[in-house]
Amino acid sequence: MDASLISETRPLGAAPPVPATALDSVSIAIAGSGGSGVMSAGNWLLEAAARSGLYGLMVKTMGPQIRGGEAAALVRLATSQLESLDDAFDVMLAIDWQNVHRFADEIPLRAGGLLVCDAEGGEIPEVFAASGARVLSLPLKKMAKELPGSWINMLALGITGAMAGLPVQALEDAVRKGWTRNAAALEANLAAVRAGVTAASGHAPQPRKLQQQEARRWLVSGNEGAGYGAIRGGIRFVAAYPITPATEVLEWMAPALTQAGGSLLQAEDELASINMIIGASFGGVPSFTATAGPGLSLMTEGLGLAVAAEVPIVVMDVMRGGPSTGIPAKSEQSDLSFAVGGLHGDAPRLVLAPSSISDTIQTTQWAVELAEALQSPALVLSDQFMGQSRSIVDAPKLPPPKARRLVAEADTPNYKRYGDTPSGVSPMAIPGTPGTTYTADGLEHAESGVPSSQATDHKRQLEKRLRKLTQHDYGSRWADIEGDAPLALVTFGSAAGPVREAARRAAAMGVEVRVIVLRLIAPLQPAAMAQALAGVERVMVVEQNHEGQLLRYLRGLAAIPREAAGFHRPGPLPLRPADICAAVLAWAADKEETK
Repeated sequence: MDASLISETRPLGAAPPVPATALDSVSIAIAGSGGSGVMSAGNWLLEAAARSGLYGLMVKTMGPQIRGGEAAALVRLATSQLESLDDAFDVMLAIDWQNVHRFADEIPLRAGGLLVCDAEGGEIPEVFAASGARVLSLPLKKMAKELPGSWINMLALGITGAMAGLPVQALEDAVRKGWTRNAAALEANLAAVRAGVTAASGHAPQPRKLQQQEARRWLVSGNEGAGYGAIRGGIRFVAAYPITPATEVLEWMAPALTQAGGSLLQAEDELASINMIIGASFGGVPSFTATAGPGLSLMTEGLGLAVAAEVPIVVMDVMRGGPSTGIPAKSEQSDLSFAVGGLHGDAPRLVLAPSSISDTIQTTQWAVELAEALQSPALVLSDQFMGQSRSIVDAPKLPPPKARRLVAEADTPNYKRYGDTPSGVSPMAIPGTPGTTYTADGLEHAESGVPSSQATDHKRQLEKRLRKLTQHDYGSRWADIEGDAPLALVTFGSAAGPVREAARRAAAMGVEVRVIVLRLIAPLQPAAMAQALAGVERVMVVEQNHEGQLLRYLRGLAAIPREAAGFHRPGPLPLRPADICAAVLAWAADKEETK
């Protein structure tokens, strides 16, 4: 990759410069008004990178408008696997300037970078003009008109592909693969791609040679990965109501479930969704729904019912900016407090969070298996960044699906659905099984399932429902633990990507950092957490929300020292590796001064 496009990173403030040591990468933004095709161009650029042997990440950013608002495809390509955007962009191509200023702070241009725009597109907004980037004005609309049947986003694809050093062959093959229109339109737009490459000549590096991939790679989004993991885990019924940014989970699962012998039903709302999957699971079919913050709020009573009746279900929450309607198309890790403590009564439940886009597959599969084995609702916390971004990843090594729920045999003597067993898990009868009839509802009950308000029954069932979660052996999958330094960064979900990159940069500056990425958030594993923090002198909790929800949760359970620091920022701006690295370096310097 051309050296002029390799990221050079500087953190905020007066901290020393931080080299981008671990990744040979280039960051490109394609922006324009909604409907201008920037997302299609970004997807094809990512596909072409995969065909060229590169890794890549494409993040979608857009406004709340259905059509006509701002949109941008944020693409980072590299020679090693990516989990985070870089701190700034090397190239930005603006198809037009309509509304792009609304998210200009999400697309910081690197000083000395390149800004490509339409020569007749009007004045460059001040926020971009003042970036220090070089400007390349091209007659984009005129060029498209000279190629009848072509689209301006195909010119953008050719230009940005050339800027990334991608071969024309890879760009054309990517377009052919995803083309759904007629052949004449295809040829016109392939000509536009080639015209874009030609227009970029003199401003782009030499095309890289195609690299043979030694290992199989996948091009997948977090929402697709979650759907695949759910089906691998055994899900065969889904009821859900579309909501941004979770809808793609349902769109991917609808045909895939049919192939697996299951079915998906679009419910009239989230209240119906949660109760439908509870009913299906009560009938013996592993069930799932996907939603976002507002939908999760509506599901609260249903989740409590699943806890009380011990009906296994899996609910994926693709988090977005809140509260209320909030910022629907932007990412934020702000539902964690609700997930771990947002039900009335003592209502223990499973809460998990994948650590990367590729990990959505394994973590969602694990959530299904845990829900089924422990007869409990499981919440899976993804977010807009993880769910709607697409990434080129090495094909994951997936564990085989495990055993399902404990089911009562026919004519079980003295059958007690809610028997107080040592493990807390009692056999669940499938309706229609002879000799195992029982009542399952939201009322407290005796071991037989008969409603009861007696103190002894209530305490027994509370302890049973808690014990089955806290005593279960979750093995080593509860967290990823990397390094053994005395400084520790604790995080979860999509924040893990920039944290890991920041740790690599800090190591290059001589500051080693231990990274702990929580995958099982509830029930928290106190003994395992204590072991993971053994020898740690300082802890910093990193997350993308305003109030430091993970920090408060861990402090409240005494899982980290009270003096632990927090690095938390709300969306929609992503956590950037340079900012985290600068905080780590300052943190380490302060530690040395206080010795």
